[in-house]
Amino acid sequence: MAKPISIEVWNPSGKYRVVSTKSMPGTRWIKLLTDNDCRLEICTEKKTILSVDDILALIGDHCHGVIGQLTEDWGEVLFSALKRAGGTAFSNMAVGYNNVDVDAANKNGIAIGNTPGVLTETTAELAASLSVAAARRIVEADQFMRAGLYDGWLPHLFVGNLLKGQTVGVIGAGRIGSAYARMMIEGFKMNLIYFDLYQSTRLEKFVTAYGQFLKANGEQPVTWKRASSMEEVLREADVISLHPVLDKTTYHLINPERLAMMKKEAVLVNASRGPVIDEVALVEHLKANPMFRVGLDVFEDEPYMKPGLAEMKNAVVVPHIASASKWTREGMATLAALNVLGKIKGYPVWGNPNAVEPFLDEEATPPPACPSIVNAKQLGN
Repeated sequence: MAKPISIEVWNPSGKYRVVSTKSMPGTRWIKLLTDNDCRLEICTEKKTILSVDDILALIGDHCHGVIGQLTEDWGEVLFSALKRAGGTAFSNMAVGYNNVDVDAANKNGIAIGNTPGVLTETTAELAASLSVAAARRIVEADQFMRAGLYDGWLPHLFVGNLLKGQTVGVIGAGRIGSAYARMMIEGFKMNLIYFDLYQSTRLEKFVTAYGQFLKANGEQPVTWKRASSMEEVLREADVISLHPVLDKTTYHLINPERLAMMKKEAVLVNASRGPVIDEVALVEHLKANPMFRVGLDVFEDEPYMKPGLAEMKNAVVVPHIASASKWTREGMATLAALNVLGKIKGYPVWGNPNAVEPFLDEEATPPPACPSIVNAKQLGN
C-alpha cells in the first residue's frame, strides 16, 4: 500500500479532482480552479523532488488532472495510472518538458501542457545578470568582502572585463536569445554575432536601427553578423550565451574542442539546459584558464554539480532561477492550471502559445482555451 502523502485541500466538494505536486506562487491559479468546480489538492510533503511512488499516491484511483514540475519523471507508469484514474491532462509548470515521455502520454490519451510565453524577459534578464556578474567578478568580490579580507583599494583587485564595445555571441536566437541580445546591445553597446538555423530578421533590424541611433548622436554604432557556424561565434565573441533547445544534436554542444576555440578571457553563460555543456570538460577548462569565466543557471546532472565546479572561483552558479521573478512564476502557475482546467472542460487549444497575455490579465476572465498543449496534434485536439 502506498505511503500516505500530506496534502492541502481547496474546495473539497468540487466535481473535478486536480492535484498539484507542489505549492506554486500566487493564489489566482487556485481561484481559477476552485471557481470552476475543481477540488484542488496541493502536495505539502517536505521533499524537493517527489518520487514516482509519491506521485502515484497523489493520483490515487480518481483524478482528472495533475499539475507537475520539471524535476519529476513523467513516463508510462504515471500516465497509465492517471488514465486509469480517469485523468486526461497533465501540465508542467515550465516551458520545457524534457522530463515527459510524450509518446507515453499519447499512448494513454493524456494532454501535456507547458507554459511558454511568460518566461522570455525574465530568463533573458538572468542570463544578462550572469554575464555581468561573471565579467566583473561580482561574486568573488562579494565573498572577499564578507570574509573581512578587504583592507584597502589596490590597482589589480578583482580586475574583470569591460563589456562596452565588445562582442556578444548568441547561440540560438529565438525569443529568449533575442531578448538577451537586445539587453546586452542596448545596455552595454555591444556588437552582435549570432548563430541560428533560422535568420532572426527582427533582431537584425533592431540592431541596425539602434546602430543608426547611436551614430546620429555621435557615438560608435553597434553592428550585427549572422555567423555561418556556431564555431564562428565561439571564436569571435567575448561573451557567449547559450539558448538552444536540448535534443540529441545539442547534447554536449559545448565540449573540450569547442571550449578550446573560445578566447582565453571569454565569458560563457548557460540559462538554457544543463546537458548542453559537457560539465566535466568545463571544469577542466576553468582550471586551466583562470581568466575564462562562466555563469550557470542549469547543470548537467541537476540538482548536482560535477566534481570541482563548486570550487571554481571563475564560475558563477545559481540554482535554476532564470524564471524566478514573482510575475513570471505566478504566470506559469496560472497557465499550468488553465491547461489542465481547459482539457477537463473540453476547451480548444489556444492558437499561439507565445501570445498568452489574455490569460494573465488578472482583471479579466481568461479565454475558454488551453494556453499550450504540446501534443495537441497527436491527440487530435
